[in-house]
Amino acid sequence: MTLHQKPNTLQTDSFWMPFTANRQFKKAPRLFASAEGMHYTTVDGRKVIDGSAGLWCVNAGHGRRQIAAAVERQLMNLDFAPSFNMGHPLAFDFAERLAEIAPKGLDRIFFTNSGSESVDTALKIALAYQRAIGQGTRTRLIGRERGYHGVGFGGMSVGGMVANRRAFATHLPGVDHIRHTHDLARNAFAKDQPEHGAELADDVERMVALHGADTIAAVIVEPVPGSTAVLPPPKGYLQRLRELCTKHGILLIFDEVITGFGRLGAPFAADYFGVTPDMMTTAKGITNGTVPCGAVFASRKIHDALMNGPEGTIELFHGYTYSAHPVACAAGLATLDIYKDEGLLTRGASLAEYWRDALHSLKGLPNVIDIRNVGLMGAIELSPRSDGVGARGYDVMVDCFNRGLYFRMSGDSFAMSPPLIVEKSHIDDMVSILGDAIKRVA
Repeated sequence: MTLHQKPNTLQTDSFWMPFTANRQFKKAPRLFASAEGMHYTTVDGRKVIDGSAGLWCVNAGHGRRQIAAAVERQLMNLDFAPSFNMGHPLAFDFAERLAEIAPKGLDRIFFTNSGSESVDTALKIALAYQRAIGQGTRTRLIGRERGYHGVGFGGMSVGGMVANRRAFATHLPGVDHIRHTHDLARNAFAKDQPEHGAELADDVERMVALHGADTIAAVIVEPVPGSTAVLPPPKGYLQRLRELCTKHGILLIFDEVITGFGRLGAPFAADYFGVTPDMMTTAKGITNGTVPCGAVFASRKIHDALMNGPEGTIELFHGYTYSAHPVACAAGLATLDIYKDEGLLTRGASLAEYWRDALHSLKGLPNVIDIRNVGLMGAIELSPRSDGVGARGYDVMVDCFNRGLYFRMSGDSFAMSPPLIVEKSHIDDMVSILGDAIKRVA
């Protein structure tokens, strides 16, 4: 058993856990009972620093009474309302509030329930748009190696994480991938954006030469891949990607499910890098992780192209039962109020340098082969053991948990993304616990 003991009354057989080695976990469960601010509390009463904002989503910290109160009020007032040919005021209010903080021009909002749904929605909108403007041959979708775009068949197909793809033999046809940007040989221990690799965006030209521009509907990338442990884009890379997509009439989609809502010290990565895509996919921080919700931010160009045909015709045959769920909208509006009142969408900028220096202080520890950071995202990568990728990383993760730190493990890398309310003292504690664990275990 770990230091975190399983309650005697807990039965673990029925819950088939996602993205988890179920048999390994159930021999020594790690269980949270409550959370507040920067900390979880385990069932045996230990405080654990949340080093990953839950799963990149609890940007305003845990236990926000303002969000809970808004959810309670909404449940008692209007617990559900359909969005098919009906509506409720909060959906329109929430969309307007999101449009106010969006990069200029991306002010048409389609609601979903998760990042995976946002990605599949954006891909379908891209196909519908190309057809609407008379470019119906543009049906091909381009992702990127090492990208993660959720678990729907669309997101899985354009995604480029090897294990996620190999586990399922069936993918959407007409999908290809440009190369990833992770370059340890040239960029190891780079601070913020790496110097080398902008030319990798030119892989779009290879896709055009191979398939023909008239067959490609969209390119989708994460501005900063998170699930493959924080890969900041090389300087100039995203700018070049934008230029090439514009040149060839290809839509550019930013998957901002992780980077959205203040993670980089700006409302969105599009703002931080100064590159505006044609669509953005979001979720996670949109409700501070409290109620499932997501949204696709689309340009007016895309939206207006679909507003054609007879006025009584459905323009986009797509949607979800829980699109713009009133409780999710209430949680989202309360979350946006907190972000605004506390300046959380930009607060990370004031801590980014301290965060960067703290993470890079771990350079030189045993088996640390790379450290990456941008905004309030960071990753420490270890060399794998001979007994398999992830074994060393798992042992370090468990050791940290037992000593009061939770973070997202990805193989032998540790992705760090604390709530945006983090203080310097929390950063010091996180780095200290992780550094000691690497010395002990790695």
